[in-house]
Amino acid sequence: MSKVRAHVIISGRVQGVYYRAKAREQAMVLELTGWVKNTPGGQVEGIFEGEQENVAKMIDWCRQGPPRAAVSGLEIEWEEPRGDFSGFVIAPTRS
Repeated sequence: MSKVRAHVIISGRVQGVYYRAKAREQAMVLELTGWVKNTPGGQVEGIFEGEQENVAKMIDWCRQGPPRAAVSGLEIEWEEPRGDFSGFVIAPTRS
């Protein structure tokens, strides 16, 4: 299996709907490392690193999100895996 890293930005109604908490739960189930956070512009941003199949499953999850979310867009940028995370966290939002 090969490791991959995806940098994603999710748009829509994704703040105030437990998107980050549920994304963290999903990432941990899929044994991914990285982070997820709210952006000042109302989006959710994340880095997911792990086995290619599991990162793909996480991206599929991001297209829907938790029940109260309404995802209208998903930007994905593929990067080289760096192995610089030891787990998956909800990162602080910086303005």
